[in-house]
Amino acid sequence: MDEKTMIKVKNLKRYYDSGIVVKALNGVSFEIKKGEFIVIIGASGSGKTTLLRILGLIDKPTKGEYTINNLNVVDLPEEARGYYRLTQLGYVFQDYALLNEMSASENVYILSIMEGKSKKESLITAKDALEKVGLGDKLDRVPNQLSGGEKQRVAIARAIAKKPKILFADEPCANLDTNTSEQVLEVLKELNQKHGQTIVMVTHEPWHVKYASRVIQLKDGFIISDKKN
Repeated sequence: MDEKTMIKVKNLKRYYDSGIVVKALNGVSFEIKKGEFIVIIGASGSGKTTLLRILGLIDKPTKGEYTINNLNVVDLPEEARGYYRLTQLGYVFQDYALLNEMSASENVYILSIMEGKSKKESLITAKDALEKVGLGDKLDRVPNQLSGGEKQRVAIARAIAKKPKILFADEPCANLDTNTSEQVLEVLKELNQKHGQTIVMVTHEPWHVKYASRVIQLKDGFIISDKKN
C-alpha cells in the first residue's frame, strides 16, 4: 500500500434481507489517499449512503475488506469501533444535529468534554474550529439565532474540532438553497486545500462535484466511474 493511502476498500458488499435480498453494495473497491476531497455521487438507491455509513463505522459490510491506515476496522470489537469513531473520525449530517439549548461553541466543545478534555481546553479548540468556518464572531449564538448555512458550519466546526483523520459529510447541503450550499461547500474546500483535511462527501447534486479533487459515481451498488477532477 502507498504510504499516503489512508483508506483501502476491497470487494465491499452490503446486503439487506427483508424477505427479498437487496444488494445495496455489490462489490466495490477503491483507495483514498490522505488529503483527498472525495465526492461520492449517485441517484437515490445507488448505495452511496450505505457506503458512507460503512466508511464511517456506523454500519458493517456483509463481506469485504476495509482498512484505515492499515488498520482492519471491520473486525474491531464494538467498543473499539466506537472509540475509534469518536476520536478519529468526523461527521457532518444533513440535519445539522445541533442541540438547540446550547450555543455554537457549546455544540462544538461537547465532544471534547466527552473525550475527557478540560472545559478550558475544549473552549479553545471550539473557538479555533468556529473561526476556521467563519463563525468566530458568533460563538454565543444558539441555533435559532443562526441561518441554515451557519448551522451547517457549526456542525462542520464540531466535526473538525477534534482534528479527525477523515471528515465524512452525508448530503451536507440537502436542506440548503443553492447560494448557502455554495458557502458551505467553499468551507469544505478550504478545509481540504488550506488545512489538508481528508474529506469524503456524499451527494446527489452533479454541480457539487466541482469542489472535489476526485469523484466516485455509484449506480445500483456498483462503481461506474472513478476519476480525478
